[in-house]
Amino acid sequence: MKADIATYVGKCLTCAKVKLEYQKPSGLLTQPEIPMWKWEQISMDFITKLPRTPSGCDTIWVIVDRLTKSAHFLTIKENDKMEKLARIYVKEVVSRHGVPISIISDRDARSTSNFWKSLQKSLGTRLDMSTAYHPQTDGQSERTIQTLEDMLRACVVDFGSSWETHLPLVEFSYNNSYHTSIKAAPF
Repeated sequence: MKADIATYVGKCLTCAKVKLEYQKPSGLLTQPEIPMWKWEQISMDFITKLPRTPSGCDTIWVIVDRLTKSAHFLTIKENDKMEKLARIYVKEVVSRHGVPISIISDRDARSTSNFWKSLQKSLGTRLDMSTAYHPQTDGQSERTIQTLEDMLRACVVDFGSSWETHLPLVEFSYNNSYHTSIKAAPF
């Protein structure tokens, strides 16, 4: 069955157009402590500089649960204020999954802002910052972003129109796909 799938994918024109070759990381990928419960430890990152959609969005906020690998892909504007991002975060993450114990993110301006730090401190969430090009700490969100970009590219090539239109379906598909690391689909 694996051979048949590999042959089929190898002949798929859409896959050939959108799949990128990724370099294998040097050395073993090690992760921080393994979470004990779902959505208690998350990682987050942003995909910026996307084509502006009719609603004005140009960024995707990627939030990944480190235990189950399930993810939320949230459309935002790159220049949205932190107060708006905090409302989105509370609505999409805290109200659905509870307050996480820790968040791993890179050192972008949003993650290091005083407002974000004080919000997380008041919620009792520890902020862990990754360093650039260090997959040992932020590899999960970076790998999710690579997969998300491939899936969006495939949707836009096949169906046209705005990437924002396809994002909910891509999120469902990502969360319903088999992940070898957990030997299951997040859903």
